Amino acid sequence: MPSDRLFGPSLTTPAMLRATSDEAWLVAMLRFESALATAQGRLGLISPDAAGRIAAVCDPAGFDVALIGTQAAVSASPVVPVIARLRQLAGDAAGPYVHRDATSQDVIDSAMMLVARDGLDLLLDDLSTLARACLMLAQRHRETPMAARTLLRAALPTTFGCKAGMWLQGLMESRRRLRVIRRDRLAVQLAGPAGTLNRPDLVAELASELALRTPALPWHTARGRVVELGGALVQAAGAAAKIAGDVLLLVQDEVGEVTLAEAGASSAMAHKRNAAAAVEAQAAFKTACAQAWVLSASAAGEHERAAGAWQAEWPALSELLRMTAGAVGRTLETVGALRPDAERMRDNLERYVPPPHDEHIRAAAAVAGRAIEMYTKELRDD
Repeated sequence: MPSDRLFGPSLTTPAMLRATSDEAWLVAMLRFESALATAQGRLGLISPDAAGRIAAVCDPAGFDVALIGTQAAVSASPVVPVIARLRQLAGDAAGPYVHRDATSQDVIDSAMMLVARDGLDLLLDDLSTLARACLMLAQRHRETPMAARTLLRAALPTTFGCKAGMWLQGLMESRRRLRVIRRDRLAVQLAGPAGTLNRPDLVAELASELALRTPALPWHTARGRVVELGGALVQAAGAAAKIAGDVLLLVQDEVGEVTLAEAGASSAMAHKRNAAAAVEAQAAFKTACAQAWVLSASAAGEHERAAGAWQAEWPALSELLRMTAGAVGRTLETVGALRPDAERMRDNLERYVPPPHDEHIRAAAAVAGRAIEMYTKELRDD
């Protein structure tokens, strides 16, 4: 996307930008075609020579991404020009065996799973790092008193460690969900032109070659995997953005219960330092919500191949991965720069919340302690 150069650096991470790039999708499609030919050669469905030749020409260096994109507009699928180029490169002997038994949706659905897997690996690493940072805050500030706020007003006493423990809970719940999807729900697709291909041996061999799950049935028209992935990604983005939002409220001059070691500048006010990374995390989350909606809305496709809904999934998933990475990554920057002000927290508590305080502070510290115990073990056992 052209806007990636201007807005992309603010709303995602360089690693996720690479993992969801046009080149990454092309590599994933070529991996599918190479693995398909290899599996077919292993099962004796095509000759070993043809399989080897097809695998050899599945090299992204032989393809022009921009040209493929232009040609894709004619057929509503980039697979058509990719296959045409593959057949040309494979030559007269092997060309007829390129893409055998497959259809465009098999290629792109499987490529989507490969791109998602690479993206999830990046996200899970960042979520784990962010979770550990929040765990440290919970440990250090388990008994640091502050005012809890409900409906944005001071309510009862809590501790900053309890607040950090609740941040941690959101991250760990989303992390668990993404790990399950990474392990169990990223499946290969090979169902043929109308979803009727009945070659479970070939599907299993292809899945093994790509290290994806073997589905019990074709999922051309059953988009639950994609909807689940979208929901889990936006949950992770939201868990991160919740933290960023709390920091934005706590860092306000009128509250001042945290400061940031690093902050952004204002174009008009030299004295002003903005919580830029937290702002970007919030922006990324809001954009992620829109992309998750697209994936959910695309579940209701027509007959055996959706007319538009399927095509809408491709850019939406890429953008959702980017924005989730942005929400998590910018929140990680925010938490890394966070400097809690225990004295200001206590001052505000005493100013706005009438006593007694001690019983509530002990209870909040106990909640923080349970979160610390639970999630220390979970992170250690990984």
